[in-house]
Amino acid sequence: MKLKPLGDRVVLQFTQAEETSKGGIILASSAQEKPQVAEIIEVGPGGMIDGKEVKMEVKVGDKVILNKYAGTEVKLGTDEYVIAKQSDILAIVE
Repeated sequence: MKLKPLGDRVVLQFTQAEETSKGGIILASSAQEKPQVAEIIEVGPGGMIDGKEVKMEVKVGDKVILNKYAGTEVKLGTDEYVIAKQSDILAIVE
């Protein structure tokens, strides 16, 4: 199964959270911070959104920093994704 976002949305997959602290302490999954760097898996077509033309500025494969509480989490099989609006992306990591 494949996700194809609509409008100005993108499908993201987060990098793995740190499993140990800087001091070497192993963190339980509930204590791990949600990562903010994600890779773009799919990009919507953009187009007219709420009467304004939206041009997609990101592409598949870009690594981006996402607003901490943005998007909707989706689980397909064993993979976890986030679907978010392009406007929730803060920066592209180069």
